[in-house]
Amino acid sequence: MAAAAEKRHHYTVVFEPAEEGGYVAHVPALPGLWTQGETLAEAREMVKDAIAGHIEGLLKSGDPIPADDARKQTHEEVLEVAVSV
Repeated sequence: MAAAAEKRHHYTVVFEPAEEGGYVAHVPALPGLWTQGETLAEAREMVKDAIAGHIEGLLKSGDPIPADDARKQTHEEVLEVAVSV
């Protein structure tokens, strides 16, 4: 039996330090999808699993897979600001 075909999806993930330690991750294109991990690496793996499970659920229910429009709509920069003291 042939292996099932895979389709790759790309989503913007926002990682934030959690107050209690570790990291919280969410995916703006997939409302309600939040997870966490003790380390950034763990949070990254947890959010990958969460995204895959979310997409599998959408496919099973016949719902459309949302596109990641966040990359098209946002721009992030780190700016240096001088303040006189």
